[in-house]
Amino acid sequence: MTRPATTRVFFAGGGTGGHLYPGLAIARALVNQAPHIQPHFIGAWRGIEREVLPTTEFPFTLLDLHPLYRHAPWKNWRTVVGAVGAWRELTRLAAPNTPRAVIGTGGYAAGVALAWGRAHGVLTMLHEPDSHPGLTTRTFAKGARSLFLGFPEAANRLAVGAHTQVLPLGCPIEPPPPTPLSRAEARRVWGLPDDAFVVLVVGGSQGARALNEVVAAWTQQALPSGVAVIWATGKQQAAAYLDRESGMVRVRPYLAPIAEAYAAADLAVTRAGAMTIAELCAWGIPSLLVPLPTAAQDHQTHNAQATQAAGAARYVPQRDFTVSTLDAAVRALRDDPAARNAMHAAALQRARPGAAADIARSVIVTLDLGAVGIG
Repeated sequence: MTRPATTRVFFAGGGTGGHLYPGLAIARALVNQAPHIQPHFIGAWRGIEREVLPTTEFPFTLLDLHPLYRHAPWKNWRTVVGAVGAWRELTRLAAPNTPRAVIGTGGYAAGVALAWGRAHGVLTMLHEPDSHPGLTTRTFAKGARSLFLGFPEAANRLAVGAHTQVLPLGCPIEPPPPTPLSRAEARRVWGLPDDAFVVLVVGGSQGARALNEVVAAWTQQALPSGVAVIWATGKQQAAAYLDRESGMVRVRPYLAPIAEAYAAADLAVTRAGAMTIAELCAWGIPSLLVPLPTAAQDHQTHNAQATQAAGAARYVPQRDFTVSTLDAAVRALRDDPAARNAMHAAALQRARPGAAADIARSVIVTLDLGAVGIG
């Protein structure tokens, strides 16, 4: 079989980092394993990809794409007009070298490209990070060649075609280093006692105001004996909390890289985004998951419930997340190493630190099969 000099693959997805960063991780793994593959990213002008894609090594095209305005349907004319223009642009973009596949990673930025690929006989593949699949995944799952799942539970909520491979290979993340810092070494980096019980609080790059307010009030009172806190407030909220640092509390706007914080942590208090949970599982960190209640289709609650059912976390609805519940949960887990060990083991059981490489291998095999006519 003669392979072309380059094999083009469109990646379509964005709007949020949870839809864009998995695509970037898969694309990098693809190029690492098969340098002849040439990823090209399709995104929306109004999504996070506008800021992120120009900083990457990949060619990209940003289109005038819009979501479905469910609560303001009179605005959907923008969605239709944008989709028509995007379709024409995709046709023009593909003319010199038709892509072998379109890989959708979710969000409204993926839908038009997947529909275009389906209409032009191009293989379509999907990555769904959440336990409750989004609209794009539900719409295109049935005709997809491969469906890569971050949560195996998502398969129960999808109707797929007879020839669709459903592969629960996980969410592509930056895996822990082969030899991470020991817990004691990491605590020394943070200037914390070797024997401290370290609680890591992370609300995402923008922070989570509901988490920050509770943690701020909790750290103002006497922390439980031996408890230390590493607290990432989010860049936009940092000014209000940076003065809360003390002997056992470390406050940072953002943790990048985050490996030293993960290595130091006994317990994490976080939102329940798919990528965050994937990282916590890869590091084997027990967690209190406080889902964002306004997340689309309440997908973070589904993620938290699935992770709790697996034994790796405890789910706390935001309405129940208070100073007293946080304090009680920290004390209980500090004093119950058997429970922490069980959560640690359950997290590692769910972990898929090699997800990006595994997904890339599957894509390469599928593209080779497609090249010999198994379309």
